[in-house]
Amino acid sequence: MIRVNWRRELQFWMFQLAGWSIWIVMLVLRDMTFVPSEYLLGRVSVFVVDALIGMALTTVLRYLYRAVWEAAVTIRVLAVFGGCWLASQAWRPIKVLITDSDFGSSVDLTDYGWATISVWLPVSMSLLLIWSVLYFFLKYYQLFQSEKEKSLRSESLAHEAQLRMLRYQLNPHFLFNTLNAISTLILVQSTDQANAMVTRLSKFLRYSLEHDPLDKVSLDHEISSLNLYLDIEKVRFEERLHVEYDLESDTRQAQVPSMLLQPLVENAIKYAIARSESGGTIWITASRCQKDKLCITVADDGPGASDHPTSIGVGLKNIRDRLQEMYGDKFMLVSSPREPRGFQVTVVMPYEIR
Repeated sequence: MIRVNWRRELQFWMFQLAGWSIWIVMLVLRDMTFVPSEYLLGRVSVFVVDALIGMALTTVLRYLYRAVWEAAVTIRVLAVFGGCWLASQAWRPIKVLITDSDFGSSVDLTDYGWATISVWLPVSMSLLLIWSVLYFFLKYYQLFQSEKEKSLRSESLAHEAQLRMLRYQLNPHFLFNTLNAISTLILVQSTDQANAMVTRLSKFLRYSLEHDPLDKVSLDHEISSLNLYLDIEKVRFEERLHVEYDLESDTRQAQVPSMLLQPLVENAIKYAIARSESGGTIWITASRCQKDKLCITVADDGPGASDHPTSIGVGLKNIRDRLQEMYGDKFMLVSSPREPRGFQVTVVMPYEIR
């Protein structure tokens, strides 16, 4: 908050100096057409003093406008006209004093050599009104920008919160099955296997919690984390679970959302491997399907589309929502039967290298 106030204060004084400097330059340019050059420097000095007084008076107006900022529109309008009129009346005798002195005797500061618009609206009054209009315009513009930043920040935080929520919806069935498998190993006194499984589970959970949902990791890194998950599942399914990789060399360093593959593989294990007494195979492939696109496919040789509720699966829905938040409309998530049997899910996303 202090930083914002300091920035606004700095902006105000920058506009003050710029605005009054422009006013001085306008008067000097006007005088250059008819004032001899030897008198020009003296007149410039008078204009600078007059501008400094105008700067002081408009600073007082600024505090007046800030005091009535929350008031009704009528009060603010009256404050503008009343404040400008009082400031111009206070400015006029100072101008007369400068004009009557030896310092500014050659300069008419009362109306700067221009005719007044009317008896009630001299040039000084007009100048202060113009300053006031510019002040309110810039003030409202700053407020608009501030509200826009707040809106964007709120939207960003909402998206991040949604991604975090989606990210941490780890399938409870996986934890239940893993803990049940560890319990079984302990009962049959396979302590080494149980210890190894606990170690793998802790590593996998640590990875899933440490990586932010907005993080992108290399495909190689993602495969490493997936192997932690698969090592756990292989304890349960043993020889029934086979996994084969086919990754093109230029895809290994491609950036993908962290924890992208695990829900897809979990889906294949749940609906293909676990339902077959002989188990099955899961294929994970990655390729450059287009020059600027990365295609990743997770396929299985299970019973096929009839046993894959991909439209309602929480894991796949979360993936779709995460990709939507991260890539907008620049991704595709396609599920389809695999020939001659099985099911596959393909993710198409922008090809990015860190």
